[in-house]
Amino acid sequence: MLAGEGAIAIWNGISDEGRADFYAWHLSEHMPERVGIPGFLRGRRYRAADEKTHPEFFTLYETQTFEVTQSVDYFNRLNAPTSWTKRATAHFKTTSRSLARVIASFGVGSGGVLLTLRFDVPVEEGERETLASIVMKIAALPEVTGAHLLKGDDEASGTKTAESKDRKDIEQPARWVMLVEACSVEALAGARASLNDHPTLRAASAGLYLHEYTRLKTAWAAG
Repeated sequence: MLAGEGAIAIWNGISDEGRADFYAWHLSEHMPERVGIPGFLRGRRYRAADEKTHPEFFTLYETQTFEVTQSVDYFNRLNAPTSWTKRATAHFKTTSRSLARVIASFGVGSGGVLLTLRFDVPVEEGERETLASIVMKIAALPEVTGAHLLKGDDEASGTKTAESKDRKDIEQPARWVMLVEACSVEALAGARASLNDHPTLRAASAGLYLHEYTRLKTAWAAG
């Protein structure tokens, strides 16, 4: 299961010239900074497992509640980006960032591989229970360690800050997100085949990712 009731899901690419700096910044400054914010519980980064998956990176932050993503502490950080943050994000490509509520989360723990699905549904209330039921069934498949359903908040995701206002790489945030964690790529292939039975999920933008790094809660200060 996810660690809290809120999440920030971020997909991004990176230019070749910015790759080394991205890794150094993300590991040494950015993820420690984010997870150090009150209410942030865990951060995880993934890299594409195949050439079909775009963008290359997926980062997931888990928060105690959705309201943490709207907190003063978080916005203070977004409105005071470090010089390293400005330099690193200048090399980002095709970035999508969703501030989301956790609608359903099932499973026994984290997995080494992750399937992400981004999609929209025409009638949200009618689909919510159906999608939650699907997530519960997927979490019970062999070698699947967790399955989660997130609902993005359009207004929150679209808020401009000092960190994002001049960037050209930012694209439309995902309105709905489904995440499936597993022990193997083969297990995710089986989960994807089951998800294809639902027309909306069959048409979703899918990505297959390998886990790279997890940052747990720690005190941290930028600068």
